[in-house]
Amino acid sequence: MDRKILHIDLDAFFCSVEENNDPSLRDKPFAVGGRPDERGVVASCSYAARLFGVHSAMAMARAKRLCPELIIVSGRHGDYGKISKQVMEYFKTLTPLVEQVSIDEAFLDLSDLPESGKNLARSIQQYIMEHFNLPCSIGVATNKLIAKIATDVGKSCKRSALPPRAIQVVLPGNEAAFLAPLPTKALWGIGPKTAARLSELGINSIGDLTQWTSEERNKHFGKFGEDLAKRALGIDESKIHTSHKVKSVSNETTFARDISDIQILHETLHKLSESVGRRLRKKNLARNTVRLKLRWQNFTTLTRQVTLPNPTNDDREIYCAVKELFNITWQKGKQVRLLGVGVTHFSKPPSQLSLWDTPSQKDGKLLTAVDTLRERYGKNTIMRASDLNYIKPDKQNQK
Repeated sequence: MDRKILHIDLDAFFCSVEENNDPSLRDKPFAVGGRPDERGVVASCSYAARLFGVHSAMAMARAKRLCPELIIVSGRHGDYGKISKQVMEYFKTLTPLVEQVSIDEAFLDLSDLPESGKNLARSIQQYIMEHFNLPCSIGVATNKLIAKIATDVGKSCKRSALPPRAIQVVLPGNEAAFLAPLPTKALWGIGPKTAARLSELGINSIGDLTQWTSEERNKHFGKFGEDLAKRALGIDESKIHTSHKVKSVSNETTFARDISDIQILHETLHKLSESVGRRLRKKNLARNTVRLKLRWQNFTTLTRQVTLPNPTNDDREIYCAVKELFNITWQKGKQVRLLGVGVTHFSKPPSQLSLWDTPSQKDGKLLTAVDTLRERYGKNTIMRASDLNYIKPDKQNQK
């Protein structure tokens, strides 16, 4: 029996939530994100704004140049997470086979339901609109690869100031024909560099990929070429993964003006490390690898990482590691535009059977207690003596 996989994407999710909170935004060009004078970035934008060329991840200053009447909304990120969770819970009433891909999209395996994929998509789309007042687009196919691309194709066919609310169905056996006319970049695993390389070799569409001999594929791309050939035919046997594992935790900040003062840069790394450590502890996770992200004034971006001998969620250890990476990378006098701290390669925090806590366990309990107090009473309620180095004195109290 052919599988019935649906890919559901909430159309301009952040913007749809904002429109529900403020109906005056409806049909207007607006974006969710930071302000241009603070070097903000577009997190999401309405379809009316997209007609001007505005898109997510664009600098807000550029978005304002493209669309001078663009309205900027700071966003209600707590609301986004809460509403996303409610939508995902609804999906789980239809099937236990739900794979949440991001805050606003998921795969569902509805193979056990008797209705056609198209009718199921219509029913789900209607329910989400009636109960959450959120538009969504849905791709229906026999596997995840085709369902996702079907959603993208359906959305691209409806270019207007209104959400697309597309439903695109690819029937069993039509996968290769559906993919053939699409550009190679539509396939999973093909980014700009690979697409450019394929174009140099005369491969511009997914259909072109299927015409390659295995010798040609292996010559230029090795095993990756064989994987591409399977995808180009619409073959994807990947399963729905119902447990969503966090791959990384990171925080970054873009400075309102470029910074070369090493003390300010160290202070920023300290604050970012604190935030990452707090998030790790909240998820009861530890990390093995610490990563630094640094962007110079000319937009050149560097990443450096170090793997530590033991997993930890102690922000002091995170800071020490990332500070060392920074000091090795930093060039005196050079202006920094952005700093980021991230962690990867997770495990559960180490534990030990003992009648008494080890020093690391005591530290962990202390950090968790500090987190709780700060959440309840404010960030500066309690701090370590070492943190005083990063607190700026009140000028009024200086003599």
